[in-house]
Amino acid sequence: MYHVDRIEGSRATLPEDYRGHSTGFRRQDVIGREFGSHHMTMSASTLDPGGRIDATVHSYEKSLWLLDGALTLTMLGQTVTLRRNDCAVVPVAVAHQLTTGAEGARWLEMSAPVRLLLDNRRRDTFFLADDLVADAAADVDLRDPRNRTVFRFDDGSMDLRKLARGSDPAAPEVSASMATAMLAYSGIGIRMLADQRIQAQLHTMFMVEYQPTAAAHPHDHPFEEAYVFTEGETEAVVEGDHLVLRPGDVLWTGSGCEHAFYNRTDGRTRWVETQAPQPPAQHSYRFSRDWDYLGEQLCAGTKVEPTR
Repeated sequence: MYHVDRIEGSRATLPEDYRGHSTGFRRQDVIGREFGSHHMTMSASTLDPGGRIDATVHSYEKSLWLLDGALTLTMLGQTVTLRRNDCAVVPVAVAHQLTTGAEGARWLEMSAPVRLLLDNRRRDTFFLADDLVADAAADVDLRDPRNRTVFRFDDGSMDLRKLARGSDPAAPEVSASMATAMLAYSGIGIRMLADQRIQAQLHTMFMVEYQPTAAAHPHDHPFEEAYVFTEGETEAVVEGDHLVLRPGDVLWTGSGCEHAFYNRTDGRTRWVETQAPQPPAQHSYRFSRDWDYLGEQLCAGTKVEPTR
């Protein structure tokens, strides 16, 4: 099972349960229970200049990926201003509050497990009567060891030429380590944004970059994935259907859904990808060609035809 959608500001509306608890807030759900997901909800959210969302507690965890503007997050006794390419994780049952200044803000919001549909039986969002005590807002400081729930994506962090050199001890980036390393293979680069390192337990979020000719051959997973395309043109084959995906497009693949990606252009292509639940320690990929190969080996010399 899969679902394709597109982020369009005109489709964003005020969620019913946020009426009376927010100012200038709108949201477009592009992945969720109504689209077939059992594990995640993906939304594109907007908070107008001077907007706010009252202090909130959720029964799910979520991550926020800033598309543009400035979003001030108050949580766990700290207040931080998220800007473009910043990411923050809000753990389960942690009270938090969102506000904006003159810029307003737009962000992707990934929730896991899937948000509940509004009904009279169960709730997953609870608003507090009082505002949270807010410190003076500060920008994301990756070098501060007290920073435990936020991260900033830096273009240079996916440049292998830059990564081949030693880092400057005075550089503003997060200190280099195995936990912050980029994964590079077959023309593909992956940079983690939200994972256990910044308190995410139920999902992951990461940036994916494909160089020209890069390819991920048909495979599936024992978890769900979502892809929000941000740059370039990506070709995908999903359950045998051919798709061409461009910035603003969104794709969701369910567990067991076969998919493949290709960059057939002369430039790079990028997307933000999420997974829920978090991948297991082993067997998170099932490549179709490897199992086809095994079937041919096992069936060699017999009358049994390999099947898929």
